[in-house]
Amino acid sequence: MRNQTIWCLALSTFFAGCAVNPVTGDRELILVSGEQELAMGAQNYVPMQQSQGGPYDVDPALTQYVQAVGMQLAEASGVALPYEFTVLNNSVPNAWALPGGKIAINRGLLTELKSEAELAAVLGHEIVHAAGRHTAKQMSRGMLMQGLVVATSVATNDSSYGDLAVGGASVAAQMTMMKYGRDAELESDKYGMRYMSKAGYDPQGAVTLQETFVRLSEGKNQDWLSGLFASHPPSQERVKANRKSAAKRPAGGKLGVESFNAAMKRTLAAKPAYDAYDEGRKALSEKETDAALAHANEALTLFPNEAHFHALRGDVRLVNDQYDMAVTNYNRAIDRRGDFFYYHLQRGIAKHELGQIDAAISDLETSLQLLPTAPAHFTLGTIKEQRGPLEEAINHYKVVAKSGGEYGKVAYAALVRLELPQQPAAYVASVCGDDGSGQIVVQVRNDTSVIIAGVQAQFQYVDSGGDPRLRTQNFSGQIAPGKIASVRTGLAPYAGTRCEAKVTNARIVE
Repeated sequence: MRNQTIWCLALSTFFAGCAVNPVTGDRELILVSGEQELAMGAQNYVPMQQSQGGPYDVDPALTQYVQAVGMQLAEASGVALPYEFTVLNNSVPNAWALPGGKIAINRGLLTELKSEAELAAVLGHEIVHAAGRHTAKQMSRGMLMQGLVVATSVATNDSSYGDLAVGGASVAAQMTMMKYGRDAELESDKYGMRYMSKAGYDPQGAVTLQETFVRLSEGKNQDWLSGLFASHPPSQERVKANRKSAAKRPAGGKLGVESFNAAMKRTLAAKPAYDAYDEGRKALSEKETDAALAHANEALTLFPNEAHFHALRGDVRLVNDQYDMAVTNYNRAIDRRGDFFYYHLQRGIAKHELGQIDAAISDLETSLQLLPTAPAHFTLGTIKEQRGPLEEAINHYKVVAKSGGEYGKVAYAALVRLELPQQPAAYVASVCGDDGSGQIVVQVRNDTSVIIAGVQAQFQYVDSGGDPRLRTQNFSGQIAPGKIASVRTGLAPYAGTRCEAKVTNARIVE
């Protein structure tokens, strides 16, 4: 850590950003304050859970068990943070930590573990990421390289739900998908094992855990590659380091195989139902609606109380334009879990298709309160465009347009349609200057995705006598997306001291 200390000393003239790592005691460059970290964690913890399936609430005893293990390790860390631990209803094997000690582990990772000691290894590792301020350090490096010193909220998407998020919820997605560097991973393994040992667990649990991870990564298991391995890359180096750390810790300790199996009994019994559900989701993504519905029905037969399974049925009906049936399925999902954004979002879309506009607005606005998404903003934009006020439609479309993707393209086209007549300069760039022969030339560029015509630009220049002149130039014909049109104005000689242009008229070619 000597180099890090030198960095801090060298940069102290410019930044008040050197802080002591609460885990290692080393001085490190961190440009994000502790208060900012706490705020990030608090603001993003619930949206992060929403974007990844929501809390796993059908087995509350399992969540209580995970929380109890986590709090033992948090206490052993000696780093005072407002720790929280939750289990997410997501089959992707993953775990993550937000700044401020907000930690989550997916149902899909729990079903792969073999003991309470392995669970402690996972949670201890995540505690070190939070306590050691690893995310803040990575953000600080990025801000330093970009010349920034202020951090904003960030988030993750670890499932198809997260792909829908927009605005701050989508920016937040970057945090838990950050790929931690080698030093951060080794540090989290090393100190996580110390916390395990202090809390009474056998540190060999961390060794067997990493051995499993390396084996799965070598087999290129896609579920694992898209989950834990994306942000926590395993390696033989980490296995060797864990073996070395375990040898330095007191021998023995709790493995907790029986206690873990007892806590996991209900969830493991439900695993075949979730496996069928995952197959149904996959089938639906491949537009195999009959197979998706069959898998949804199989999942519900095995475990009828899971809201996700009813929502999958609803999604199949929605794709098949069976909107009444879809609403019924989403109703059943909401009856079982009323605080998950996706069910309200999908029911709102189905009700919109049925012409139940007021009910659709209510559902869509509820979904936005839980997690801002592109489909909800876009659908509300279309409703407001029809009903008014038009400004609200524009605001919804702007949120979606910034998110990119297919929704973003359609929303941008809607914005062009609504705003181009009133604000053509926002969508059509313009410039004027000397064409090389002393004559003024005016150019416009169509920055939209549609064909435009009737373009008119106003330009102001200073003539050779030093007097300001204002002229208007019309552009004949159509201008395709991304294309430039030029007109020589015939005005000469041009002194070239200043010429400014602005598009004042344009229309879409229908």
